[in-house]
Parts: sequence; structure tokens; C-alpha cells
Amino acid sequence: MSNRPVEIGPAGLHTARAIEHLRLVRGLTQHQLGARCTALGRPMANTALSRTERARRRCDIDDLVAIATALGVPPATLLLPLPSGPSDDRRGC
Repeated sequence: MSNRPVEIGPAGLHTARAIEHLRLVRGLTQHQLGARCTALGRPMANTALSRTERARRRCDIDDLVAIATALGVPPATLLLPLPSGPSDDRRGC
């Protein structure tokens, strides 16, 4: 039996896009966001954030909470699909 990684599903893909979107809206680099997460007690290198944003790395619940807190949004915000247009901004951006 092979140990294949579990494929990232729709919620994971939405989360990856939401993290990148909010990070950019807030004018943060991956390094800055990683530093914020580290200051919150969840060490996170910018390479881990890059892989998460590209959906090459799964975002576990501890990462999700730290990233959301560092971005100033509730964790559930990162799980929702991105708004469809500029007037439909429910993410607090």
C-alpha cells in the first residue's frame, strides 16, 4: 500500500486563495505574515506560507487559526470562497 498524500479539496483551495488575497490586500509579504504567526506562537517560515498559498501544503487547523489571527480575520473567513466582485467584499479587506 503506497502512502500518497491526501489531495487538497475545494475548501483547501479556497483557503489557499483567501490567505494570499488577504495578505496582499493588507500589503504584507510572506515573510511578514510568517513573522506575525511566529509572534503568535505558531512558527511559520515564508516557504511554508508560499507552499500553502500555492496549495502545495495542507493548512492544518493550528496554521489556519494563526494565519487568520495574523491577518485580523476570523478563521472561518479563510474557509469561504472569495467574493465574486469588488462590491461583494465580505472578508473585511
